[in-house]
Amino acid sequence: MLKREFDEKIKSLGLTRQDFCNITGLAYSSVSNWNDNNKPIPIWVDSWLINYEKAKVLDEISKSIKPFIK
Repeated sequence: MLKREFDEKIKSLGLTRQDFCNITGLAYSSVSNWNDNNKPIPIWVDSWLINYEKAKVLDEISKSIKPFIK
């Protein structure tokens, strides 16, 4: 994942870099220092974002059907 792709993905999920850092426990400076050459984005970030997106969708579904579950 490239830095530009990361920024676009978190934005599409309604997150800022600071939000991402707060959720993952990473230092903001670490995330800011990621770049495409010297310090690439860790491999786990892509799958984490995919799972975050799935969880967000499932939370919305859960909220939608909660009033109908007894």
